Amino acid sequence: MSTINDRATTPDSTGWRDADRNAPEIAALRGHLEANNGIEGLELFTPDQVESIVRVFRRDGFVVVTDVLTPDQLDFLRGGCDEVVSELRAVDPDGHGNRGSHRYSFGSASSTNSQIHRPQWQMLLDLPTLTPIITAIFGRSDYVMRGAGGDMCLPGAHRYQPLHSDLSDWVSDEATPSSTFHDPGGVVSVRDLPCPHVCANFLTVDATPINGATRQIPGTQHSRNPIPSVDDEPEWMKLSAVCPAPAGSVQLRDVRAWHGGTPNLSDEVRSIPNVEFNAPWFRELVYPCISHADHKKLSEHAQRLTRFHVMDSSEEFTATTRLNRTPPRMRTTAPS
Repeated sequence: MSTINDRATTPDSTGWRDADRNAPEIAALRGHLEANNGIEGLELFTPDQVESIVRVFRRDGFVVVTDVLTPDQLDFLRGGCDEVVSELRAVDPDGHGNRGSHRYSFGSASSTNSQIHRPQWQMLLDLPTLTPIITAIFGRSDYVMRGAGGDMCLPGAHRYQPLHSDLSDWVSDEATPSSTFHDPGGVVSVRDLPCPHVCANFLTVDATPINGATRQIPGTQHSRNPIPSVDDEPEWMKLSAVCPAPAGSVQLRDVRAWHGGTPNLSDEVRSIPNVEFNAPWFRELVYPCISHADHKKLSEHAQRLTRFHVMDSSEEFTATTRLNRTPPRMRTTAPS
């Protein structure tokens, strides 16, 4: 297993908007995380261990696969993240964030609600180390892209992000505008289904106990129990961070599983760009976010994945970085 973290993504010295990095309580939290944070016995797999990867993914709702990116691919991806981080810092110099203080969604930061217009994210669609794994999880290769974004947190993100799930049943267009699954009889929930939606988060820096690694609660992808608030969350959940894990790895998530961000008390930005895939039998509302010209440059497999997101050849593509999300222009079919 290799660790290819010879350059952190955008070292940052302007965070800590609402806390003193040298305060006693921050120092105490940092020491507590350094000593205790991380899933004990976290299993790490290599891309050739497909059967084991699928088994653990289905058991826990997440799995970590190392060596998914080559050093050159990792450096290229870091460059793309650096660009987005720099643009976000320009529009939000005080670090207010769009997912809470010092926390940002890459997807929401774009006027297209996606970063797939950037070549670094396009690279992630059809990696020879990843495509066979996603195919094995779904059992078929005709899955589709759901989105491409990810998130990052600045140093100074000293609060826990509440645990949450990224997929829910449809309630109403106002309350759940992106949800589609609905059983009028109230018998079946989206949580009763096989995995409908996989998120692939790529580690651009080593995941450590103090740099904001995602915490995952194993086996919660099918749970209908209420998700505890940060105040009610037991300590073991707060320390259930997916670390240590090396840069160049991918963390695959069943997005129904409970997860949340942890404090970033390091001196580096923690960026985890992603691509998200829907099962062949599962659809959600989508939005155009890749130009017709860029779409034609993709591999045949990647073109199939993004066929619902490509713009018509007559449409002009624009993407701007912004702080606050606005409702996307959604559709459910591919362009003519």
